[in-house]
Amino acid sequence: MPTDHPGTEPAEQAAAMLNAVGMPRMPARVMMALAGSPDDGYTAAELAERLGVSPAAVSGAVRYLVSMRLIHRLSRPGDRRDRYDLADDSWSGMIAANAPLYGSLAAYLDRIAEDNADAPLSAARAHEIADFLRYLSERMPQLAAEWRAERDGGEGGTRAGLRADGGGSGGG
Repeated sequence: MPTDHPGTEPAEQAAAMLNAVGMPRMPARVMMALAGSPDDGYTAAELAERLGVSPAAVSGAVRYLVSMRLIHRLSRPGDRRDRYDLADDSWSGMIAANAPLYGSLAAYLDRIAEDNADAPLSAARAHEIADFLRYLSERMPQLAAEWRAERDGGEGGTRAGLRADGGGSGGG
């Protein structure tokens, strides 16, 4: 695997962590490679070269990540090849967007507990998990909004990782 790109080793380690928690391996590798991309992103061919994989493997990973709104296509005048970079606010947006899932899971866990009334300890654990998931459902969007407000105008000001054109790099 080529190592003449910024952050190759930590990108692979981060991708392995994402894979361990359920993200498909190649999309995780592509996403973490993009965290260390040049400001104008990578083409699919450049990603394939960086990762030491086939362009077909990158193509599938890119489709997956675009559909999840974690990365986006960049276009440059005069260049017919698509370039890719992390989407602005992709992580905070993804976490906030998943908040309703936590609420739905909480409702199912409550129903499980109610159906399991003959096992009070088990039912109590299910209710406790449901309470925690409801808490996440309420707090995750708030945390994402608080983070954006702090990033954009709080004490730390704007993140240093912004591109020269004023857009966020998504990885800063």
